[in-house]
Amino acid sequence: MSSGAYRPGCAPTARMTPTDALRLPAKLAARSADERGLGVLFVLAAVACFSGLDTTSKAIGAMPVMMLVWFRYLTQASVTALTQWPRRGRALLETRHPRLHALRGLLIVSTSVCTNLALRALPVGELTAIIMLTPLLMTLVGATFLRERVSPARWGLIALAFAGALLVAKPGAGLPWPGLLLAVLALALNTGFHLVTGRLARTEDVGTMQFHTGCIGALLATVALPFFWTPVGSWSTWALLALVCVLSTAGHGALIVGYAKAGIATLTPLLYGQIATSTLLGWLVFAHVPDALALSGIAVITGAGAACTWLSARERDRARGAAALDEASMAT
Repeated sequence: MSSGAYRPGCAPTARMTPTDALRLPAKLAARSADERGLGVLFVLAAVACFSGLDTTSKAIGAMPVMMLVWFRYLTQASVTALTQWPRRGRALLETRHPRLHALRGLLIVSTSVCTNLALRALPVGELTAIIMLTPLLMTLVGATFLRERVSPARWGLIALAFAGALLVAKPGAGLPWPGLLLAVLALALNTGFHLVTGRLARTEDVGTMQFHTGCIGALLATVALPFFWTPVGSWSTWALLALVCVLSTAGHGALIVGYAKAGIATLTPLLYGQIATSTLLGWLVFAHVPDALALSGIAVITGAGAACTWLSARERDRARGAAALDEASMAT
């Protein structure tokens, strides 16, 4: 990972501080701002793709979920191979952690299966709101099992977000419980997937991670496919299936490019916009409008999640600044 120091002829990195930017030539500082702007645009495009992906998956209807998953990950593996192999060759296959890649692939396929099954029982917006609790659940896991420090303000925001989830779900009087159980299971699996991704990202190349995930996902789905395969009837179903594959691949690609151009702290709060776009598409495509309690819960999850992400990044930057000052004082 780049340290963010300026080198002649190189663009500033996304982790550069405002003080560092002031020391750069004007053209490079402007280029850094332009790249952050592009990063924002790519992440917003990814958010739109993911909302469209869930909406299209729900619209397909009766197609077996395993068929949907198989087409999706086969497309991802094929596109990654076609775009990465000519440039990298066998290096695309190299990894230090094949078992973690296998676990990551199993987790994402399981998440996809549970999410698609839940979509058949739950509205798109409400399901998205529940799944978007993932970063907050990751914080909870990190504090409980990895002894990571969480400030009282972040604990308060986490509690607020989970209270918002109760407003969305309205246990006992709201959404159907089988769909809610699948949504909660998808949330847990998605959290595990992101924790494994964070571990792999320390040493593995992004292209390698995408390739292995796509291949493992396609392989696992292929094993189960003979038990679920049914003929794809109408051309409209083929068109929706193709749209699912395009939106999935384009969304993940846009997200990778976005994070390459701007920092996680800048972009991650924008991902909560997926709740709004999914709710909007649920209204436009399925004529579903959440009731007042669900809308309140969606707003609470979105606000608390984005605020928690921003606060976490701010606390991390302060810790880095303090560490840099300590290091400088020791050197003098």
